[in-house]
Amino acid sequence: MSEAASTVLVIADHILEGFSPAGEPRWHRDAGLLIEAGRVVQIDDTQTLIRAWPDAMRHGGRGKIVTPGLINAHHHVGLTPFQLGSPDHPLELWFASRLALRDLDLRLDTLFSGLEMIASGVTTVQHLHSRAPGNVEAVLAAARKVTDAYREVGMRASYSMALRDQNRLVYEDDALFSERMPPSLRPALRAYFQRFTLPLADQVEVFEALRTELAGETRIALQLAPANLHWLSDTALACAADLAARHRLPVHMHILETPYQKEYARRRTGGSVLDHLARFGLLNAQLTIGHGVWMSEDDIRSCAAHGVRICHNCSSNFRLKSGIAPVNRFVAAGIPVAIGIDEAGINDDRDMLQEMRMVLRAHREPGIDAPHPSSNAVFRMATEHSAGTTPFGQRIGHLAPGAEADLVIFDYDRITAPYQDADTPLLDVIVHRAKTGAVETVMVAGDVIYHEGRFTHIDRDAVMEDIRESLSRPLTAQEEDRRVLAAAVFPHVKAFYDRWLPEDLGAPHTRYNSRG
Repeated sequence: MSEAASTVLVIADHILEGFSPAGEPRWHRDAGLLIEAGRVVQIDDTQTLIRAWPDAMRHGGRGKIVTPGLINAHHHVGLTPFQLGSPDHPLELWFASRLALRDLDLRLDTLFSGLEMIASGVTTVQHLHSRAPGNVEAVLAAARKVTDAYREVGMRASYSMALRDQNRLVYEDDALFSERMPPSLRPALRAYFQRFTLPLADQVEVFEALRTELAGETRIALQLAPANLHWLSDTALACAADLAARHRLPVHMHILETPYQKEYARRRTGGSVLDHLARFGLLNAQLTIGHGVWMSEDDIRSCAAHGVRICHNCSSNFRLKSGIAPVNRFVAAGIPVAIGIDEAGINDDRDMLQEMRMVLRAHREPGIDAPHPSSNAVFRMATEHSAGTTPFGQRIGHLAPGAEADLVIFDYDRITAPYQDADTPLLDVIVHRAKTGAVETVMVAGDVIYHEGRFTHIDRDAVMEDIRESLSRPLTAQEEDRRVLAAAVFPHVKAFYDRWLPEDLGAPHTRYNSRG
């Protein structure tokens, strides 16, 4: 990996430092950033900085806009499930469909989505590694491949291997579900469960080994990801709470993504999943809730009272029929909302600029005075609020002196061609109109990792050719077996959820889901 120059100037017509506590953008006009050792040292007018640092390496210039780097606060895989053979079923059926996915080397898989994210201005990703087969060494090897790939491409990454100790296919014990399958399906299904069954103590061993290995890293950090209530026993919840408290790490947990998860929580806890988490000490400012689509008004108030963050995954919720999260109610309650692209965006890619527009548009409630997100709020979600969900915290998501120099340089003419009214607020212009072609330069810790369509640390064409070659081969015997298993088990998974929901929860209802 090439090192960033020790002293760098980034100059532009406009530099967005960040946001005031009230959410107003802090713009600097005809200004520059002085960057030393990968951090912002000073913001000043352009000529002052050039005179003081005439020999510094320069980036940007006239017609450029500089913003903090975007942060994808919820991400899982590289090639999308759709690309690898799993269509957009409702989430609970999608788990069965995904049994049929092709195998791809984790380095290539991670690089693929990393390249897409960087091209849309993403400098940091929260990689939630959902599962890896095998024993401790096999799972550690998988984690190392992912983190090595982020080092290779130059991104900043918050990595976690999900804690998960039960209910690997449906919201029921693996053995009970297997026993109700036709005898011909049981051996293959049990073998699948066994591949992904790692004792909780071994999962903690993986976490501790990664914590040691990543100590002192500047661009890669570790956090905790207890998977979801239905995937975690109470013993696992207590374990996650203990690790978070002892190591003071952020926690990211999928919660209430679908109505089926809401019903599971009711059956298991007799009430709210958040109340259940509170019993273990997990409901606090370390926690980020992924999705939260089906939170009640009481849940929202509880999140606000405990300082919990929410990561909104708009495209994913649409694609998997999960519902529309009550984002306006989250914001009204004072909950910091982050943005994640999850498995893939609405166009089956990782375009954060597009995902921001999805958030901007999806929550324009009907009525002249009805609530809706502003461009300022959405950009803050994708920077400052997303930063707060990661171990990097206040080091990223803004460009104030002392922050990491993670930034995007946009070309104004490419954003606005052929015309844009000059009185339109600049963040409105960026959020409404910026496409990936307007991203000129992406920097992480003062290091240029992307410039004018070229990735400076890696050969994109070579990565794409390696992926094409890998997936052009015939299916392996294991892949064929999984496709057969997926097709055979799919109707049984569907039957498991038939008539599962109470009528008042599963029936069509209002556009926003938080009344229950």
